[in-house]
Amino acid sequence: MMNKVVFRFGLMLLSLIFQSSCSQESPNIIIINVDDLGWKDVGFMGSEYYETPNIDYLSSLGMVFTNGYAAASNCAPSRAGLMTGQWSPRHGVFTVSPSARGRSEDRKLIPIKNTHTLSPEHDILPEVLKDNGYVTCHAGKWHLSDNPLAYGFDVNIGGNHAGLPKSYYPPYKNVTIEGGSDKYLTDAIMEKAIKFLDTVQKPFFLNYSPYAVHVPIMGIDSIIPIYEKKSPWKGQANPEYASMVDNLDRNIGLLINKLKERAFLDNTLIIFTSDNGGLYGITKQKPLRAGKGSYYEGGIREPFFFVLNGKIKANTKSDVPITNLDIFPTVLQYAGVDASTLHLDGHSLAPVLEEEVQVFERALFWHFPVYLQAYNVNDNENRDSLFRTRPGSVIRKGEWKLHYYFEDEGVELYNLSEDIEERNNLVATHLEKKDELLRLLKNWWQETKAPIPSTLNPEFRD
Repeated sequence: MMNKVVFRFGLMLLSLIFQSSCSQESPNIIIINVDDLGWKDVGFMGSEYYETPNIDYLSSLGMVFTNGYAAASNCAPSRAGLMTGQWSPRHGVFTVSPSARGRSEDRKLIPIKNTHTLSPEHDILPEVLKDNGYVTCHAGKWHLSDNPLAYGFDVNIGGNHAGLPKSYYPPYKNVTIEGGSDKYLTDAIMEKAIKFLDTVQKPFFLNYSPYAVHVPIMGIDSIIPIYEKKSPWKGQANPEYASMVDNLDRNIGLLINKLKERAFLDNTLIIFTSDNGGLYGITKQKPLRAGKGSYYEGGIREPFFFVLNGKIKANTKSDVPITNLDIFPTVLQYAGVDASTLHLDGHSLAPVLEEEVQVFERALFWHFPVYLQAYNVNDNENRDSLFRTRPGSVIRKGEWKLHYYFEDEGVELYNLSEDIEERNNLVATHLEKKDELLRLLKNWWQETKAPIPSTLNPEFRD
């Protein structure tokens, strides 16, 4: 802890030296991290059911990534990855507690114990930005501790340890809005975020992380009829959920208008993504397989784009695979903050965003030594009907993706360029590729000290 204090004091001294000359040039930072929004749940990714004109407009101002990933397939570990820029074995947040979900008799192994609260020992993005002259605001779902103010935020709007609101309509019961509100929760949080923007006078970081569109599915009565009249599209046919997406888009429109009003838009780095895939059964992401909680593409591939006028060309697209771990180093580069002393697993995407490179070769990893039960055993696209995921790891390198499962040492190998649906397991016909990826994965386990579950569960019934 002492080393961290000394390091932060050094950062603050450097910040004081350079702030006066750089403050006018430092871009504002906004991360829009939507909850449970699927890859195809927005218009700019092709949905013909959900209507998201404001998000679509914002995406047109920058670069869209078609192979954008979350660091995990459910909320807390994905958010921990974004805030630390580190793979899950380094921070230990593997799931939403507990790690032993589903019936014990169906679990062959004792899962690794999950970390419920992100350790403050880590370097957290808002802390680093605050130490470098930014005023920081969290708005919405936090999910990593009881209070985001202890992690470098100056302002907290509705954030606590809760993973979902008990109600989107007041009283919200487990979410507190200072001063109270009689509005739908998504509206109340944006109203407070806009008030923050009305008063801010120096470079700011806004972590806008709405509870929407996580369950409970509580529609907006005035919007639902619009979607009741629409034809279903590739598994998207829930008017209540669609009204939540629609209302979220309306709120993002209010954010855009405020940025324009205050002349912030042209000097603000905006990053849009989701913390994990859409909830299968509520929405679907065809042709992707499965949804939230699964490490098939439907659970981890996200709508993802970056906007920064003058640096990132409008209406551009990239197929480079990226992860939300890349947000931390990318933000620091554009903020002019030296990241060389930080231990970040993500990479700055500036060379891709500014079209200096077309290829960004590296492997991406996921590690989930836990169990996550299925929502509906009669309707899912998981490896088996009982669990969205069983303990395992995944690696993607280039177009190839390998799944490894600890219970039975099972391996699945897919070429995503030919089989984005992950239906044709090539492990028997591409042994060299399987061996290559498995070797890289095992080396990564050692490098990150990834905990591997191996203890048999005495209550398991085969």
